[in-house]
Amino acid sequence: MNDIDVEPVEEIDAPTGVDAPDYVLYGGKGGVGKTTCAAATALASARDGTATLVVSTDPAHSLSDTLETEIPAEPTRIRDDIPLYAAEIDPEAAMGEGPLGMEEDALGGLGGMLGGENSPLGGGSGGPGPNSAGDDPIGGDDGLLGGSMPGADEAAAMRLLLDYVDDPRFDRVVIDTAPTGHTLRLLELPETMDSMVGKILQLRERFSGMMGNLTGMFGGNDDEVDPEEGIEDLRELSDRIEHLRGILRDPTKTDFRIVMIPEELSVVESERLLGQLNEFGIPVGTVVVNRVMQDPSEVLGRDVGIAGPNHDDCEFCARRWQVQQDALARSQDLFRGHEVRRVPLFAEEVHGERLLAVVAACLD
Repeated sequence: MNDIDVEPVEEIDAPTGVDAPDYVLYGGKGGVGKTTCAAATALASARDGTATLVVSTDPAHSLSDTLETEIPAEPTRIRDDIPLYAAEIDPEAAMGEGPLGMEEDALGGLGGMLGGENSPLGGGSGGPGPNSAGDDPIGGDDGLLGGSMPGADEAAAMRLLLDYVDDPRFDRVVIDTAPTGHTLRLLELPETMDSMVGKILQLRERFSGMMGNLTGMFGGNDDEVDPEEGIEDLRELSDRIEHLRGILRDPTKTDFRIVMIPEELSVVESERLLGQLNEFGIPVGTVVVNRVMQDPSEVLGRDVGIAGPNHDDCEFCARRWQVQQDALARSQDLFRGHEVRRVPLFAEEVHGERLLAVVAACLD
């Protein structure tokens, strides 16, 4: 763990605790500063003794850089003075255990036939299969349960998140979500998995009948395979995801915070995300406008000793500020009824406790 100098933080009156539900999710387009906001919120949350877990599901894994310490894939306490825990989920590593975290025989042997390079339906070296040309309608290049299945990597991340949401060790969970499209696919997984269960049952019935004919021809065991065998794990996972979605839809438990930057395209993207979240019934309490070309002392209403842009002598700064003001005005109008917070653009990269404390103060 890297040592962090905490003295400068006291000078800027860092927030102690946060006014937020048990679950805080930061979402938005890639590169807008979700990780920074999540790390700042988690630090502030843990400062009053609240056991807080900050989780990143973004494959970029910038949470380690932001908090200036190595963060493993499993929740680990990263500070001795405050109860701050962190984890960076690696969907690809989780996929190595199976895309849905099931045992290898969870589908009664059918899983090996539905995906992977040795699968007869997979197009790998194990046989030509129907997708040898990469056009398998069941599951793409890797079969129904292979890595190319829509939502497979999200399923792995979701499976791990489910464990953390109900973990009694944490009083609050702050989640730095993957970019917008991936986040929404996570929320669609219950429907996707319901469809998968139906397909798997149909295929199992088809293959059990085929194997019955073959064993009958060659005098083997003609016992029928129960098509329901092994499906319980899949249904249980689907139920757990539905449980998580119920939590996400409860405004007393969850605040989904949209992060954007003051530019036209980001405003449009954020408006679209808000509409999609409304369709899912996910409450959005806060909209964060990040990298605003405004003096930090002006945003916070007090001097924090951090340099800001010079709109008087810097023509570039003045022009960018004018562009941002137009975007800010539109965002204030579009997101009326939501808390809109501004976080200034800093002259240096935001990592380490001092600048994260400033961000937390802006979000407070």
